[in-house]
Amino acid sequence: MSQSVDLSGVDTLAQELATIQQTGAKRIALLGSRHVPITHQNLIEMMSYALVLGGNRLMTSGATGTNSAAIRGAMRANPSLLTVILPQSLERQPRESREQLEQVMHLVENPENDHLSLSEASSLCNAEIVSRCQQLICFAFHDSKTLLKTCEEAEAQRKVVTLFYFD
Repeated sequence: MSQSVDLSGVDTLAQELATIQQTGAKRIALLGSRHVPITHQNLIEMMSYALVLGGNRLMTSGATGTNSAAIRGAMRANPSLLTVILPQSLERQPRESREQLEQVMHLVENPENDHLSLSEASSLCNAEIVSRCQQLICFAFHDSKTLLKTCEEAEAQRKVVTLFYFD
């Protein structure tokens, strides 16, 4: 009598272990909520600064809060290692974000999504960011539907996902 053993989780664990042990630079996506206290933004900025100083390529989107803090840290460390992918065109971004975004060297706009709601465009944008990264770091609330869905999609693609909750 033979027994079957479920090895579906082994492949995922091996992938995570390989990514964690990788000593070279990684492509890391850092995404999160717009509604973030300034103390948390400072921590996120320091994290992105350290990640980029370590030679990692950082990807994020252009929203205020988490993403803006990630941009500030990466820009201080090495602007050439930062890529910002917008859910829509630059013109559709809030004025306070536009000034920062205009300084980004690798800025990807998605004007074809200008007719979509911000939520729909953000979901598409997050999917594009995840497809380009090896690892996702996400800062969310338990009711952040778009971000939590992004984390699930990243896990389904066998990306290493680190999820921090604000609440």
